[in-house]
Amino acid sequence: MHVSLAGPEYMKVSWMTADKSVPAIVEYGTQSGNLLQKATGVSKSYTFLTYQSGQMHHVKLGPLLDSTTYFYRCGGFGPEYNFTTPPPSGPSVPIKFAVVGDLGQTDWTASTLQHVAAQGYDVLLFAGDLSYADYIQPRWDTFGQMMSPYANYKPWMVTHGNHEEEQIPLLVKSFLAFNTRWEMPYNESGSNSNLYYSFEVAGVHVLMLGSYAEFDSSSAQYKWLQADLAKVDRTKTPWLIAMLHAPWYNSNTAHQGETESTDMMAAMETLLYQHNVDILFAGHVHAYERNLRVYKNQLNDCGIVHITIGDGGNREGLATK
Repeated sequence: MHVSLAGPEYMKVSWMTADKSVPAIVEYGTQSGNLLQKATGVSKSYTFLTYQSGQMHHVKLGPLLDSTTYFYRCGGFGPEYNFTTPPPSGPSVPIKFAVVGDLGQTDWTASTLQHVAAQGYDVLLFAGDLSYADYIQPRWDTFGQMMSPYANYKPWMVTHGNHEEEQIPLLVKSFLAFNTRWEMPYNESGSNSNLYYSFEVAGVHVLMLGSYAEFDSSSAQYKWLQADLAKVDRTKTPWLIAMLHAPWYNSNTAHQGETESTDMMAAMETLLYQHNVDILFAGHVHAYERNLRVYKNQLNDCGIVHITIGDGGNREGLATK
């Protein structure tokens, strides 16, 4: 189970069941045991070679009140859970993000999640490489079980990484498991792809970009980004944060010179710079690194602070050189 933001005043509850007859309904309310409101969503599943997934349910709840705890139950039966909606929108509203990348599902992952849970954050931002299933689909299920206690009461907003691609030409289209399981509010932000989208919370406009979707100046992602940035109102959301998987600035020996980094930076850095993006978070490199404000490989007082946060705990270990 996990919850996510789904546009102003809305949240989405997502969960998977082995039983395909379970309805995509969520009962909810502001009092425990008194779930008087009901929302209906969609259910979907997928086939990956010989693997048949369970039924993935996505239900959008709302309109909801800001900074309010809601109790909910999925599918018409079972235990009750709860989440707290984010604070109201506005330029001076405090918000706390947790930011992770490249989690996987190891003892290190468990340690990272325990540290994150102890921080009392409002929204988690995930810079890609979630389950490290790497084509072995039951690993998506064990990842879902591992993160569910952390993600069923706090909104997790994710973008994809290279480990989500899982493409088999002519047999399995890329990002099939990711798009089925982690449905983000791309429609709500005017995007035509779950691989890139944006959302606003408190005084922050967040861009979730796709390192492994087409990104050149003629691409759908680039044109969507242009249109999205043009709509940002800095009097309402003075902070502008971007997140993607493959870092544009990287002094580690790992992942040097990859086209997803160099070509995407060449295509999009000026656009983000012109719109005064404050911070860009990335994963991919299994280390932590923070740069001073930079633009076109030079220090620049109006540039973006780039932060690599790819040390979440996956089985590949840390990039230490």
